[in-house]
Amino acid sequence: MNFFSSEFKLGILGGGQLGKMLLYNTRKFDIHTKVLDASNEAPCKIACDEFQLGDLMDFDAVYNFGKQVDVLTFEIENVNTNALEALEKEGVKVYPSSKTLRTIQNKATQKLFYKDHNIPTADFTRFAYTSEIKEAIHNGGLQLPFVWKSAQFGYDGNGVKVVRTIEDLEGLPNVECIAEDMIPFKNELAVIVARNVDGDIKTYPVVEMEFHPEANQVEYVICPARIDDAVAKKAREVALNVSKAFNHVGLLAVEMFQTKNDEILVNEVAPRPHNSGHQTIEASYTSQFEQHLRAILNLPLGQTDSKVGGIMVNLVGAEGHTGDVVYENIAKIMKLEGVTPHIYGKKQTRPFRKMGHVTIVNKDINEARRVAEQVKKTIKVMSK
Repeated sequence: MNFFSSEFKLGILGGGQLGKMLLYNTRKFDIHTKVLDASNEAPCKIACDEFQLGDLMDFDAVYNFGKQVDVLTFEIENVNTNALEALEKEGVKVYPSSKTLRTIQNKATQKLFYKDHNIPTADFTRFAYTSEIKEAIHNGGLQLPFVWKSAQFGYDGNGVKVVRTIEDLEGLPNVECIAEDMIPFKNELAVIVARNVDGDIKTYPVVEMEFHPEANQVEYVICPARIDDAVAKKAREVALNVSKAFNHVGLLAVEMFQTKNDEILVNEVAPRPHNSGHQTIEASYTSQFEQHLRAILNLPLGQTDSKVGGIMVNLVGAEGHTGDVVYENIAKIMKLEGVTPHIYGKKQTRPFRKMGHVTIVNKDINEARRVAEQVKKTIKVMSK
């Protein structure tokens, strides 16, 4: 099939920043794109060939959109999988598949999948409702502390809470959830695995993620991770095993814990381009976004090595600021060596909302980390 400067249409479900960065590459290859999103303000709107308004969880919206494209992909997990399945039955190519997405969409199902496939992960208990947890604690069936996770619709630290006392359960939504053992870990790591339709597989180098203590969001992604080679090798092997178990097509970002005794446990996965791969735009031979396109279109996979050490800093809305966004000191950070800002095009800011990211590249990862700290302190995402 000819994708380039042709009648071929690629459909993308979700119009956020991941889709926008995917569109940098469809533009590069002159691939015709259609995007479906519920917001007229979606960052993708200015960059795609055709934009359609619609609810990603609505069967008809997704089904009717999918009928107009040759290959369908998504940049967000909250999509109607019944519509994807119906489209697959009618011959539309959906990558990753509805089966993969359905397993991943629900955190309880995802964790059971790891257990069934002997993939190392933290022990957990599944609950139909949050309200059942108190009883489990009283009966001794569940020990404090643990991590509460909503089974569905969690993202960026939403739908996740560390529960140290019974009082911490107050105010949590009464939904299907899991209570996961607290893992005393040294590092949070991630590996992005790319797999095309023919089954060719490549992994990106292991990255290390530093999290914001309150927002439960990634603050820095560091590539390569500052870990022993043996740990990096083990992390890549675990990620490959997860990829093989899912048999997915496209990208699979595998987030992992490195425990105190250097075991690797899978935390969760995302079947799409991911926050832990943004530095690949500047630091790698092939960006994660180009790689996702290569994989879903069954093109040869690109080289995944890094050209240089890279750090990604998330730009999130400052606390106490809601409304029309104003970026302060962008010119100042651009004076620093190896610094590239990416602004996602969201007009409204709110506390901790992801508004952009900055990549810092340097042959010396420790120097890059020092500059990243400076960037973090200098740039401000405020409201008017």
